[in-house]
Amino acid sequence: MIDQSVFENKKVAFHTFGCKLNFSETSTVARTMMEAGFAKVDFSDSADVYVFNTCSVTELADKKCKQVIKKAIKQNPQAYIVVTGCFAQLKPDDIAHIEGVDLVLGSNEKFDILQYIEDVNKAKEAHVHTGNISKNKVFQPSYSFGDRTRCFLKIQDGCDYYCSYCTIPFARGRSRSNTISATIEQAKEAAKAGAKEIILTGVNIGDFGKDHNESFFGLIQELDKIESIQRFRISSIEPNLLTDEIISFVSKSKRFMPHFHIPLQSGSDKVLKLMKRKYSTDLFKNKIETINRIIPSAFIGVDVIVGVRGECETDFQKTYNFLESLKISQLHVFTYSERPNTQALKIDDAVPIPTRKARSKILHQLSDQKTKAFYKNFINQEMDVLFEKSENNGNMSGFTENYIKTEIQFDPELSNKIRRVKLKHLSLDQMCMTAELKTP
Repeated sequence: MIDQSVFENKKVAFHTFGCKLNFSETSTVARTMMEAGFAKVDFSDSADVYVFNTCSVTELADKKCKQVIKKAIKQNPQAYIVVTGCFAQLKPDDIAHIEGVDLVLGSNEKFDILQYIEDVNKAKEAHVHTGNISKNKVFQPSYSFGDRTRCFLKIQDGCDYYCSYCTIPFARGRSRSNTISATIEQAKEAAKAGAKEIILTGVNIGDFGKDHNESFFGLIQELDKIESIQRFRISSIEPNLLTDEIISFVSKSKRFMPHFHIPLQSGSDKVLKLMKRKYSTDLFKNKIETINRIIPSAFIGVDVIVGVRGECETDFQKTYNFLESLKISQLHVFTYSERPNTQALKIDDAVPIPTRKARSKILHQLSDQKTKAFYKNFINQEMDVLFEKSENNGNMSGFTENYIKTEIQFDPELSNKIRRVKLKHLSLDQMCMTAELKTP
């Protein structure tokens, strides 16, 4: 048994890379450490312990993780350094060989962090604890707050899809989730802590419940009954798992916002097959058209990857034309990078790096066009905005029901409150709408 008295009044700082799922898990780890006596401080402050929750979705993500870790070690050579997350799970030796790192924990081990920290004294060499994630069947619930306004609630982890370009199954293991009843309790706990909006997050959230003979649709039906939560959002959901009944349910719900995030990855059916995706462009188009028909005001974000092996110029042009034809609101563009141990490495036709970057730039420009067009549809309309507490140049921002970023003059009394506004002007440099507050 570790004597936790050694942790009292010790300062700990956290740095999270990557997705919303990582942020939810970092918050859970932070609460565990604070309950043991640690005092959480800002990452820019001097701390006794630094915990890095890493991402490994691209080669650039790996490099960024290393750079930030090394910089922190250089600035705080006596601090105890813990590195966990996907990069640590996939390449523990790479992390362990960074001079100054004391502890490397795998994706699952992070939740038992106190079992691995005997004290906060520097180690002679890094201690590595990364279990066999592929055999892990335990779901670790998590939730986080950015500013006590919007909460990221982890409802699912891992993935069974094994897409040819992706390392997530190797970093996070098989798909697993909690029960509906346990997830409801987590949501209520977040509400008690002050959350007004909950974003449902995971690796493949549409897979929720299959290990408990439950379903994602069953979950959102029960969540919708929680009166203490005013807003829910569905984060990224696979198009083949976004059923018409889910779309119809959102259209009628008072709590689930008209906002969808759907990964496409490519507008070429040939490339989708190379990626081992589980849908065609026809299915994807049908989903978008269904949302447009049932919820015309819905914000639709779409993930797309450019430059994957086997993507020729014709394939990219098909992707561009397909995306241009769809009534969507925003693109999340990722530039492909080769990941170790993935099936995509067996495909010979590698796209040159400059070509990948050029294609990415073209789709970013298309995304800006789509977002501007979507925002302009709502000028002079009245909508409800949940305001965040942060101040930026005398202003504060929040999001409408359909995820339009909105800005007004800062007023601390509006923090974490939903207020009616009239959308006035589109600020192109900030990509947000300026608004005026309506009298209650």
